[in-house]
Amino acid sequence: MTGPHALKPLLLAFPGPLRDQLVAAVLSGEKVATTGLLVEYEVENEELPEAGERSALIDSDGREMAVVEITEVEVLPLGEADLRLALDEGEGYLSVPEWREAHERFWHSEEMREGLGDPGFVVDDSTMVVVERFRVVELLQGGR
Repeated sequence: MTGPHALKPLLLAFPGPLRDQLVAAVLSGEKVATTGLLVEYEVENEELPEAGERSALIDSDGREMAVVEITEVEVLPLGEADLRLALDEGEGYLSVPEWREAHERFWHSEEMREGLGDPGFVVDDSTMVVVERFRVVELLQGGR
């Protein structure tokens, strides 16, 4: 952090329709969790987030839409993802298989594989994921 207002960006998915959909779900209160790959943190040499940390939710245009606070961080094997997580992701998933299928589609995408530097990257039940639960603490009126 470079100052009291320098918040780490919370970037959901890649810029485009999916990110905008996820940002809208956070702003409406439907989305209170997100799941990422542990390997992403390792590739980017980034520390895991901690409860109490705040970040700025960024839309596809790079605008800060809200300040969110992490309430819980859990690292677990993908096979242990449960229905509560699927529902808390706020994307309309009604079952774990449905949630997982959508996440695998994203994690196996060309963009993601390119970001990881592994063109054949695939997940399985033992793949470690990072679940962040969060709450919106401030809306930023469409960015600044």
